[in-house]
Amino acid sequence: MPNKNFFLIITYFIVLIPSLGFASTYDRAFIEMLAKNYLEEKISPPEGGKVSISITKLDPRIIIKPCHQALTANIPEKDNGRNVNVEISCDDPIPWRLYIPAKIEQAFAVLVAVSTIEKGMLLTDENIAIEYLPTNMIRGKKLTEKTGVVGSKATKRIGKGRAIASKHVCLVCKGDAVTIIAKTNNFLIKARGTALSSGNINQQIRVKNTRSGKIIRPKVIAINQVMINL
Repeated sequence: MPNKNFFLIITYFIVLIPSLGFASTYDRAFIEMLAKNYLEEKISPPEGGKVSISITKLDPRIIIKPCHQALTANIPEKDNGRNVNVEISCDDPIPWRLYIPAKIEQAFAVLVAVSTIEKGMLLTDENIAIEYLPTNMIRGKKLTEKTGVVGSKATKRIGKGRAIASKHVCLVCKGDAVTIIAKTNNFLIKARGTALSSGNINQQIRVKNTRSGKIIRPKVIAINQVMINL
């Protein structure tokens, strides 16, 4: 009669041998998601911004071989920060690798034109908004909030969807009638004037006092309002 231990040994090898030869199969959706998840974990969004990642679809003609190991993701070469190749690898005795191109875009919240704003038009809550734009659509320093901008006028035509910079608007524009506030520690007086140059909040502009004809250089404090300390 066969030994009981003999059956245990045979059973052990019957269970073990198939597990040693087991290989996982992966579809294209899994590979693409693996690459995207890797990049999302690796790349932190910039301060005040966010990151969007798009993965190129794998060519349907590519045959994805099974793998006995867990697949790994890596960026094997230097990249330009925007376009990268993610390496998906299987470290079997006979290894294989796939490379998936990906695009990484950083975006920042800036003030944009919701609709086309023609030169001289007022900026309102209806035609401007804060939206995220990719860095390649942002040139120079742009405005990042509506405060102090609603009610100002466009100094040039601003196309729909374009980022708005301070140079594109003026709280006080050349030729505007303005209120001059002259202030001391003890009193405050107001006068009328005409702006001889354009400016935004806290910027000095040239203003002609309507009554005296004197040209002064007050600071812009609000829409069509300037202040000078006596």
